[in-house]
Parts: sequence; structure tokens; C-alpha cells
Amino acid sequence: MTMDAAVTNGNVANMNTADTMMETDLSVVEKNKQDRMDPSLNEPAKVEIIWGIVLFFVAGHLSAIYGLYLVFVSTKIYTTLFALSLWILSGLGVTAGLHRLWSHKSYKAKWPLRFILMLMSTMAFENHIYEWCMDHRIHHKYTDTNSDPHNAKRGFFFSHIGWLVVRRHEDYYDKCRKIDMSDLKTDPIVMFQKLLYIPLLLLICFIMPTMIPVYYWNESYTNAFFTSTMLRYIFTLNMTWLVNSAAHIWGNRPYDASINPSENLSVSLGALGEGWHNYHHVFPWDYKAAELGNYRANLTTAFIDFFALIGWAYDMKTVSNDMILKRAKRTGDGSHPNGDGIWGWDDSNISIEDKKLTTIINKKDE
Repeated sequence: MTMDAAVTNGNVANMNTADTMMETDLSVVEKNKQDRMDPSLNEPAKVEIIWGIVLFFVAGHLSAIYGLYLVFVSTKIYTTLFALSLWILSGLGVTAGLHRLWSHKSYKAKWPLRFILMLMSTMAFENHIYEWCMDHRIHHKYTDTNSDPHNAKRGFFFSHIGWLVVRRHEDYYDKCRKIDMSDLKTDPIVMFQKLLYIPLLLLICFIMPTMIPVYYWNESYTNAFFTSTMLRYIFTLNMTWLVNSAAHIWGNRPYDASINPSENLSVSLGALGEGWHNYHHVFPWDYKAAELGNYRANLTTAFIDFFALIGWAYDMKTVSNDMILKRAKRTGDGSHPNGDGIWGWDDSNISIEDKKLTTIINKKDE
């Protein structure tokens, strides 16, 4: 499907094609609805637990809990602040890098920014770029079916962490062979990380976050490892996972009421702007991943805009207000606040039918 969205690059692309785009958009939405009704896409999945990964996550979460305890009893304030800064950096590696740049191609970046984002995403340890993006493209293409790696219809726990500790559904592997990944196969930075992923993640995710506090401000190895490494790592993971779980269950659906992804402010705050999920699934090519450019609940957009100012980020795609309002009016759940509300009796949005059905008490002839 071709999407000629506006491009934020000094000049906004001509939006005269918006009506045609809406028709194309809605035809695809209808096709997706029909695809999701196919019983074969939602057959009960066989659960085969991978116990090694279960043990890894159990140990990781216990380590994070201990790290949180140490924050209050012995960890130096510099180490805690360092852990917070690493959460922001690794989180932006996921949101601005893995998600908006490489998965959705919602903007372009020059090689220095792409290299920095590669390192930041490696610190997050959520798999290498190629596989993360393959999973995410399949997730968008086949949302909440058995092909979706973290199908939210299988419940909060499965879409949050359970999908990582069981064998994938066979439909997923079929889609891995079909999803287009040709752009990433020719990206030298993506392939470099994929080739050296294990040594890179050990160095950037575990060794450096532990050694820097020890070397520069004489933190203990215990405090450094459990706070700036494990607590930071597990916290970042859970913030990302909430986008797959909570933001597919709770919240309004102002742009498309027929899909599970929703608008969730809490998730957006924790995931650095990724909680505006109903909008994102309707307009996945928008570099803001949200209708509003409010930096307070979308730090990732601020990050991309900063690098646009220095010329490292460019061709940032976004969606016109007119197109958003049309889509919200046609497929949303009615919760969209802009333009479709009614201020009172003489508002032009009140239909003639509603006026006729309104009871007027103690009416006087004028």
C-alpha cells in the first residue's frame, strides 16, 4: 500500500490526495478485519515453554528488585542518576532507533545518528535490529492474530512477557519468510550489529554500566551491577513490554475503534512517547507516533527533532490534521477531542435528526 503522507523537511508535501488515501486506508482496514475473522489465524496455540529463558527473566527480575532495594540503602546518588540516564539512552535506542527509524522508516538518519542509535539499542538488549524489526513489522501487518509475536488476544501476561518464553506459533514463522526485510539486509550498520551482537551487548549492556560507576566514583561492584545494570535493564524491558500489553488493552481508540491498540498516557510516559498506540497503528509512518507534538509525553519526538535541527535526521513523515480528523470521524470511537465535539444547541455538528428527537420542555412560541 502506498502512503503519500506529508514530509516534514521544510516543505510539507501536497495533501490534495488525502481523500484518495482515506479510501485506500479504509479498504485495507476492511481487508484486515476480514483476515482477522479467518478461524485459522486464531486457533488455540500449543504452549511450549522455553525454561532457559524463564530462568533468565526470573533471575533478572529478582536482581532488579534487589537493585531497587540497594537504591534506598547503599547505592550512591551518582549511580542512581547514571542508571536513570542509561534508561533514557537505551529507551531512545528502542523508540527512535529500532521502532521509528528501522521498523517503520518514518524518518531518515545520517550514518553518525544511525550508529549512535545502534549502540543505544544494543544497550537495551531487546534483540538485534534485524530481528526486532522483523517481529515488529509482522506485529503491525498481522496485529493480534497468531502470526503476531505478542498477540494481545492471548491476554496481558502473554503479550507482556509470555511471548518471549514460549515457542512461537507456526503462523509466525510463515510470515517471517514473507515480510519484506530487504532494506535492512543492505544496511551496513544493521548487519554490523547483527554479526557482532553478542560481544557488543555484553560490553554495552552489562560490562560498561557496571564498570563506569566503580571506576569514576568508587561505587561498589554490587551496587553498580544490581542498580545501573540489572535494575536499569529490567525496567527498560518492562516499559517496552507495556506497549505490547497495556497499550493493546486499556485506553481510548479515537482513530480506529475496530483494533485493540489504544491511547495510553501512562505507557507513553514510561515508554518515552510510544503509548499513543491507536494513532500509531493507524498511521505507523508518522515519525511522532502520535497526533500531537507534545514533548512532555513524547520524549522520542523531541530527540528526533533535535537531530533534525543539526541535520542528522531528515525526511520526517507526518500526517495532515485534515486526514487525521477524517479518519477519526469515520472509524474512531468518538473520543477524539478536536473538531467533532458539540458546544451546544446551535452547533453546526448537531444533526437535524437529533434536533427533531430532542424534547423541549415549557416551549414558547417566538
